[in-house]
Amino acid sequence: MQLEEKNQNKSKTIMIIAGEASGDMHGASLVHEMLKIDSSLNFYGIGGNKLQEAGVKLLAHVSEMAVVGLTEVIPKLGNILRIMNRMKKSMDEFNPDLVILIDYPDFNLRIAKAARKRGIKVFYYISPQVWAWRKGRINQIKKSVNKMAVILPFEVETYRQKGFPVNYVGHPLLDLVKTKYSSQEARAKFGLKEGRTTVALLPGSRFSEVINLLPEMLRAGEILAQHIQDIQFLLPLADTLEEKIITDIISRYTLKVNVISGHTYDAISCSDLAIVASGTATLETALLGVPMVIIYKISSLTYFIGKFIVHVKNIGLANIIAGKTIVPELIQEDASGNRIAAEALDILTDAERKQEMIKELAAIRSKLGNPGAARKTAHLAYDML
Repeated sequence: MQLEEKNQNKSKTIMIIAGEASGDMHGASLVHEMLKIDSSLNFYGIGGNKLQEAGVKLLAHVSEMAVVGLTEVIPKLGNILRIMNRMKKSMDEFNPDLVILIDYPDFNLRIAKAARKRGIKVFYYISPQVWAWRKGRINQIKKSVNKMAVILPFEVETYRQKGFPVNYVGHPLLDLVKTKYSSQEARAKFGLKEGRTTVALLPGSRFSEVINLLPEMLRAGEILAQHIQDIQFLLPLADTLEEKIITDIISRYTLKVNVISGHTYDAISCSDLAIVASGTATLETALLGVPMVIIYKISSLTYFIGKFIVHVKNIGLANIIAGKTIVPELIQEDASGNRIAAEALDILTDAERKQEMIKELAAIRSKLGNPGAARKTAHLAYDML
């Protein structure tokens, strides 16, 4: 890969790393905003389709790296380490003026250390979840990160207690979660019938999540179809996944599911309920005001270890930000087709519970600060050049 010379049209070179789908999305918004400030900036690094479309030259794609859990990473470890070494070598090859790291802490904190060793400034966007587990990482962050932008208000105090001031920019989803169509228009576009109960299935953006969760979602759907006449299902496809993977799994079940590409927020918004893998999608669904059931499954060993080191009551971002359990969470064995269907059926048939949930979800937006996170973050990062 050849980068343009700094003394030609591109004045400054920035390495940016996003190791998963949500980071790719937020990174692309950040790159767009930085290019508004200075169109001569030159970006390369790790990301997905959105960062690539924003003009970032990719040395690796998020699909090669996206994994969750302690034991689940083992099969991909060799490839991840090779990519890490490639990124370290790129710092010697291209001598970037700034390294921007987005979430993905186990990988990115090692890159941060390597960058500081080379005298390259490090900007971290979207904090590791130190408030939930491994708070000791803050000491590592203090040593290797020059500046950090956080997106949750309570993170400021977590870092302040450890003597590391951070910049709160608000949540980037406030700018991104928008629909193009009305519910009626979206259903027509997606080949759905108006007036029927509609359920969205969001099994995650990583292959490992889909393999674990989508079969249980489909089993739940089959059960729901026995209880609710003319129920219909749709699945917004994450752009980190191949549609064939999804359709192959769906084909093993009797359920008809419309797989939707490129219109995730409209697909969620036109639904009466979403069954969602824990992660960024729970907050996206909350901001769209759609009731949901959050589910998650990881390996038994990872879960066993996690119980001793993770210190949060809830796993879903929607509930964490609300500060209470407003939508049900089904984890491990509880994330079964039967349990998912039972929770979903209760919400869909209990109008009072459903409306209360919608009201609580609406309150989440006010807890996330003001819009403009990517713009604010772009100025913080650009000031380091």
